[in-house]
Amino acid sequence: MLGWALTFLVVAIIAAIFGFGGIAGAAVNIAQIIFFVAIALFLISALMGALRGRAPPL
Repeated sequence: MLGWALTFLVVAIIAAIFGFGGIAGAAVNIAQIIFFVAIALFLISALMGALRGRAPPL
């Protein structure tokens, strides 16, 4: 998922270099949304893993 965010960021940078402001702005917004969703999913996963813990070995 972070790969997609990085892809959209690169697209935004290239579009900004060539002067496509609208496309660059949209790509930055998409990259930002994907990045924050990935961070939220990571935090939820880490929290659930910490709360669940591991069963003691038998």
